[in-house]
Amino acid sequence: MDIKQQLDLIKRGTVEIISEEELVKKLALKRPLIIKAGFDPTAPDIHLGHTVLLRKLRQFQELGHIVYFLIGDFTAMIGDPTGVSSTRPTLSREAIEANAKTYKQQVFKILDERKTKVVFNSHWFSKMSSAEILSLSKYSTVAQVLARADFSQRYKENKNISLLEFFYPLLQAYDSVHLKADIELGGIDQKFNLLFGRQLQQDFNQEQQVIIMTPLLEGLDGVNKMSKSLGNCVCINDEPSDMFGKIMSISDTLMIRYYELLTAEDLAVIKNLHPMEAKKKLAGLIVADYWGKEKAEDARAEFENVFQKGDFKEMEVKVFVKDSNEVSLIDLIDDRQVNLKSLLELKGKNDLRRLITQGAVKINGEKINDVNYPIKTDGTEYQIQAGPKRFARIVLRKK
Repeated sequence: MDIKQQLDLIKRGTVEIISEEELVKKLALKRPLIIKAGFDPTAPDIHLGHTVLLRKLRQFQELGHIVYFLIGDFTAMIGDPTGVSSTRPTLSREAIEANAKTYKQQVFKILDERKTKVVFNSHWFSKMSSAEILSLSKYSTVAQVLARADFSQRYKENKNISLLEFFYPLLQAYDSVHLKADIELGGIDQKFNLLFGRQLQQDFNQEQQVIIMTPLLEGLDGVNKMSKSLGNCVCINDEPSDMFGKIMSISDTLMIRYYELLTAEDLAVIKNLHPMEAKKKLAGLIVADYWGKEKAEDARAEFENVFQKGDFKEMEVKVFVKDSNEVSLIDLIDDRQVNLKSLLELKGKNDLRRLITQGAVKINGEKINDVNYPIKTDGTEYQIQAGPKRFARIVLRKK
């Protein structure tokens, strides 16, 4: 590709580049660029929101550049204060290591392992003395840090801000200095931290990195940022049928945004398709990315049989072992093993109660009006439908 073609590819699905002129100059250099993106392992699963950035990294790999996938195991012990209204709880070393391990297992479903360098920022921070780490503070001021929106808001509301949190953007910025990054990628909510990286590189007499910011992907609710804590996410380790079904539940408007950020499809062509066919195509593309084409075709067939024809026979039976003789339908929402909330994509107990009141819940084809409907642990199969498009097929057995 010539530089204009490269630029067009890079700019698709980005919010802001600082600066485009600098990016063009770096792309004109006859050497592979160092592309950096940092991920704090604060949760074990990577979801589609994370993949917006990962897909952009993959594009740089296909253009011949080197990606540093930075796992912030050191900074995760502080916790990124971006977008939060209170100090994050401190994660244990064990939790961070466990999460980092799953990150490494999942990330190569998207990135080219041969062109990826996985690095941990504890490797350099653990070798620095406390005096060396503290010396980074001379490159920033309290006024500068308090200027960022989330800190400013917390300060106005008289909410605690720890001094440790002040160090987070400095440490993230030093990662860029250590790696001599040419380009750093991050979500638009990371702008303050990314700019800090440019500043610190300049303070260390390095050429400033270009920063490329990607949008935040809305979750299945179409409103909030995709987040596992909000229950509105699609994890890349979700089973193919679950992943396909979740994508089919999104709005037509959100579907176009997913196409733009999660695929390379021509949007003009997609907009000419029937919305149902376009959504099935999108779900199939996403499932194929992480499970392969055959699994995607199976997931589509299952969706069409179960959700469009009402045929449960093609749907996978989820089997669970319990201690008691029976469990109420409402209690299965909170049961971590069964997790009926996830299977039926419910927001919680109130969502289930509302659907029952509306006569929208069926078990084995019959409407129910009792939230405490007993689900027996004797091997009976229960085909549960909540609303027109949410289905589950479960069997409980007693230990």
